[in-house]
Amino acid sequence: MKIQIKILRSNAILPTYGTEFAAGADLYACLDTSVTIVPHETVMIPTGVAVAIPVGLAGFIHARSGLAAKRGLAPANKVGVVDSDYRGEVMVALHNHGTQPQEITHGERVAQMVIAPYIAAIFEESEELPDTVRGEGGFGSTGV
Repeated sequence: MKIQIKILRSNAILPTYGTEFAAGADLYACLDTSVTIVPHETVMIPTGVAVAIPVGLAGFIHARSGLAAKRGLAPANKVGVVDSDYRGEVMVALHNHGTQPQEITHGERVAQMVIAPYIAAIFEESEELPDTVRGEGGFGSTGV
């Protein structure tokens, strides 16, 4: 599938897949100078690109596993969503969950974007919901 991408900054790097069967395309920091993210801080990291995602699909922004595990850096909103009608710059709200400041440099892979389908639901108010075995059991209700 082809996704149109607009380069917004001359030093931007197009998203790339790390392997032939990778689900997520790496997103790269597009910075003029490095940025330091102190512990428990969130910084908006520009990618320098905008995307035209087809209707019925969305771009889901996920953490890069190595960056999260080794440096404690992951998207602040856990999973960002790029809607098909959004044409602005793709930004990554990168949060430092660790105890040490982390420096982000230009060209560093800061997140990954998975293009996936979604279902737009029609929400219909109802007085009653169908019964299930679980019922109203919430957090931990299906555990041991």
